[in-house]
Order: sequence, then structure tokens, then C-alpha cells
Amino acid sequence: MQLKPINQQVVSVVGASSGIGRQAALQFAQRGAKVVVSARSQPGLESLVKEINGFGGEATPIVANVEVFEEVQAIANKTVEFYGRLDTWVHVPAIGLFATFDKTTPEEFKHVIDVDLMGQVYGAMAALPHLKREGRGALIHISSMEGRRSLPYQSAYSAAKHGVEGFVEAMRLELQHENWPISVTSIKPAVINTPFWNNGLTKLGVKPAGIPPYYDPRLVADAILYAAEHPTRDFLVGDAAKVLDVLQRLSPSLVDSFLLRVAFPMQRSSEAKSADAANNFYQPVEEEDRIDGDFSNQVIPSITDALDKNPLLQWGAIATGAIFVLLAMETFKQKGSI
Repeated sequence: MQLKPINQQVVSVVGASSGIGRQAALQFAQRGAKVVVSARSQPGLESLVKEINGFGGEATPIVANVEVFEEVQAIANKTVEFYGRLDTWVHVPAIGLFATFDKTTPEEFKHVIDVDLMGQVYGAMAALPHLKREGRGALIHISSMEGRRSLPYQSAYSAAKHGVEGFVEAMRLELQHENWPISVTSIKPAVINTPFWNNGLTKLGVKPAGIPPYYDPRLVADAILYAAEHPTRDFLVGDAAKVLDVLQRLSPSLVDSFLLRVAFPMQRSSEAKSADAANNFYQPVEEEDRIDGDFSNQVIPSITDALDKNPLLQWGAIATGAIFVLLAMETFKQKGSI
């Protein structure tokens, strides 16, 4: 399976007005792709297109709500109408609700599912016919480590991300079975410093926060662009994501114990915030077109992401690790025989 170089691609980035989606759209445009950007926020899209045009890039905005299949379908159809084809579909949008499960209403839970899961489903349904017509391409879904491990205060969000993992796996196998050269990628970030924490609906009485460490949204955008050129099944962004994934596979009860200690206090900031405060749960926060959130002072680098994008380095690291393990075992044996 071969994907086109980014400078030869037509890319649709859904959820591009702020955060990860905005940064990804900027990087695609900087690399020479023709970009269609969509979101609920018209002001956010207008400022993005202005920024892209400012450095000589090419972008077209489409205001759309991913809860409505016809509007998502219109994004894909208009992309092909504008530029003749679709090569890569990047689906980012997600809303957050921070509350205990028993304080979550049925309507609120369903709304999170409609945006965070069904929006992703609609995106794949809308994009696939065009990718098949082109004969190749990439579907890139922004999931979360909460698709592998749920967190308290985020039952609806975690359920949606588990659902994303489920349908993406099934769809990928079906495409492989039918020999379609279409790459399907699930990108699972750790905690990312975006306005997500500012914009979520909270019933905690305070502004919600992620469980540190935080990572730069540009790391996720880098992973998206990598997957647009290199067929990739899963991409876990942030060292903490890899650690959590391994621990969850080895001992879910151990992760339970860890989260019982840290997840409740660390997801509550010291800043008071009511459920009536500005949030993007039902409507966009029009002035919110930032890429970075409020936790830049807690952002750390990630070492393993570079390995994931360089197979030679990755295998070198694995080989080095294996050698150290063998040496340690040999040393242990020698000490045991003395």
C-alpha cells in the first residue's frame, strides 16, 4: 500500500478550528497539500484560512456539525467538487463532559456519543466512497488512550473512544479482505495541552484538567502527517500513552489502584468553574481558535514518538533493550552460580 506524498494530496481535516485539528491543517498546508477545513465555528475557520493563505497555502473552509450525517457527507462531496478528489480524511472533533456517571443525564451521555463516536462513523462513511473511487488513500481517526483505558469523570467520552476503536478495527479488516489499498489509522494521544480542558462541560465545580504529563499538540499533528504518508495501524502519542497501554495489558487492577490515587484529584484544577460557564458542549466557543491550552508549563517532550516514525531506530532500540536484558540475565546466572 502506497500513499501519495503530502505535497500531492488533497486533505480534509474535520475539527480544524482549534487544537490538534488546527495544527494539523496548518502543517498539511505548509507541506503543500490542498486542505479543506471544517468545524462548527465559522470565525475559527476564517482565521485559520487567513493564516494559511498568509504563508501561501491553499485552504477551503466548510462549516459543518458532525452530529448530522448530511453535513459530514457534504464536507467530503465538496472536497471532491473543489479539488477533484480526496486523498486523506482526518477526523478530530470531540467534546468533553466531566462529571461522575450518576450526575450525567441520558441526553448528555447520548450527545457525547453522537459527536465523539457517531461523528467519526459518519466521517468514515462519507469519505470511503471517494477514497475507493480514487483507488487509494488514508482514513485517520483521532481516538484517545481512553479508547484503551477509561478514566473516572469521563464515562461518556471513554465509551465513545472505545466505540471508535471497535468500528475502526472492523472496517480496517473489511477493507483488507476486499483488497482496498486504503490505510486506516487510529491515533491515540495521551493528555494533550489543547483548549479541550477549557471547553468541556464540567459538573465538578472546577475547571477540569488532564492527568499530567501533558504533551504538545504538535506531536499529534506530526503523527497525523506521518500516517498520511505511511500506512500505520495505531499510533500512540506521548510516552505516557505507551506506558499506560503496557500496564493496562499486563494488569488492569494495577492501573485501577494507580488511578484511584491520582485520577480524582488531578482532574480537578484549582480554578472554580460552574456548569453554566462557557463551554463548547452544544455550541462552539466562537473566540476559541487556539492550538495550545492553559497547561504549557506542564508540557514535556516524548522520546518514543520519534522511534515510532523511524523503523530503523525502533528496531535498534528493541535490539539494544534485548541485549541489556540478556546481559542482565547472564549476570544474574553468574551471580547465582557463585
